[in-house]
Amino acid sequence: MAVSRRSLELPPADPDRARLHQLGYKQELRRGLSVLSNFALSFSIISVMMGVTITFNTGLRYGGPVSMTLGWFAVTLFNGCVALSMAEICSAYPTSGGLYYWSAKLAGKDWAPLASWVTGWFNIVGQWAATTSIDFSLAQLVQVIVLLGTGGQNGGGYMASKYVVLAIYGAILVVHGLINSLPIQYMAWFGQLGAFWNAAGILVLVILIPAVAKERASARFIFTHFNVDDATGIQDKAYILAVGLLMSQYSVIGYDASAHMTEETKNADWSGPMGIITSVALSSVFGWIYLVALTSIMTEDIRSLLDPGNDAGGYAVAQALYTAFHRRFGTGFGGLVCLGIVAIATFLCGCACITSNSRMGYAFSRDRAMPFSRFWYRVNKQEVPFNVVWLSVAVAFVMALTSLGSQVAFQAMVSIATVGQYIAYALPIVFRVTTARRSFVPGPFHLGKYGLLVGWVAVTWVALVTVLFSLPVAYPVAEDNFNYTAALVGGVLLLSVGAWVLHARFWFQGPITNVDL
Repeated sequence: MAVSRRSLELPPADPDRARLHQLGYKQELRRGLSVLSNFALSFSIISVMMGVTITFNTGLRYGGPVSMTLGWFAVTLFNGCVALSMAEICSAYPTSGGLYYWSAKLAGKDWAPLASWVTGWFNIVGQWAATTSIDFSLAQLVQVIVLLGTGGQNGGGYMASKYVVLAIYGAILVVHGLINSLPIQYMAWFGQLGAFWNAAGILVLVILIPAVAKERASARFIFTHFNVDDATGIQDKAYILAVGLLMSQYSVIGYDASAHMTEETKNADWSGPMGIITSVALSSVFGWIYLVALTSIMTEDIRSLLDPGNDAGGYAVAQALYTAFHRRFGTGFGGLVCLGIVAIATFLCGCACITSNSRMGYAFSRDRAMPFSRFWYRVNKQEVPFNVVWLSVAVAFVMALTSLGSQVAFQAMVSIATVGQYIAYALPIVFRVTTARRSFVPGPFHLGKYGLLVGWVAVTWVALVTVLFSLPVAYPVAEDNFNYTAALVGGVLLLSVGAWVLHARFWFQGPITNVDL
């Protein structure tokens, strides 16, 4: 680890400042978040109401109800191992750099720079892709609400062009950038609002949806019905189930935000791990309940719900909600209100994503890993990393331009957001259970003798889903159904390692301390 020449104050008396000083950094961001605020931010980013809604089509097409309701349990179990391992490491190293800093500390002196470099780039690219997929999905949801509100696709409703959807997306990003330019106390409020809205919104919807529906699916349908979509050309049930797990895996992601916010959190070495664990645990519970409620109104033929020619343009959740309210009240307005609840949750989720992106970018620039790091590594008078907030907005917009050329290529953003981030989650855990298995010094939160076992389960799971989500999603493979996930993941790996070999290895030494130790 390199040490800069700047000499700063002696270790401060405040425990959080003192611990950060021991890790090699001075306190530059305002430490104003409580454990509740830290949890709220991750819970808001995970936003299972958003995740389940926007990927429901995937689960419905690949396996149907059984792949979603029962597959959720398998994903929850293994994701829990990932979260526990991350929480243990976060407790030992509570810094905004999070994952890439952990890799540097755990990989050993010889491998620390490369491990830190690759982990950091997978993390930040995965975060940018997550912001892109979330905010673009919000723009698409707004378009569907407008479509149904003006009569539906078969009733003369307004179907926005891809350029209009992109413009809506750009406006959403700008609003998120403006909000994230505010002082941290406002972001804490938005995070808590997001957590409240997700919890309260799910409770309202799981009561309202079954109560309104005149027809409800049986428990047997919800928990055992297996759907095979002939259009995909895949008949092997195990294969279909594996692809269908993407919905559950994508729906619980983004909880590294608790780690990235630790330099702004009080009692960070305990609050950060608690933020990770509680956000994943509660999201898993609320997500399954919401998933079951949605599946209970999927009484129409699954093929018709996914049909691009229906009133909602093939948006299954929107079509089912609109139909349920229309059958009960003669109008689908209530369904639009339900979609509005999801849209607000998605908006708050996207806002929290920019917050997490900017803190990761700030830390990565502080360690000079990004081009023009001196420019991005600046905070304004409100102690907000203003420049990197708008970098996150700009990159997310550029990523969405792929939607103009190929919707299939853009859909890979969901996969790279999932796979890319989980690879970044797994890398420090790999080093924790290998190179640092004996040298790791735990923080206040630790797994004791079970740390290695839980870590190996987490690493194995991430390796498995990386392969599964890179498999073809339809046969025969063609341009309009090609799964770009493997290409994108391979691209990030190739570019990061290539940049390392050709350039970065000559100057990047891993996290750079800015205090004298």
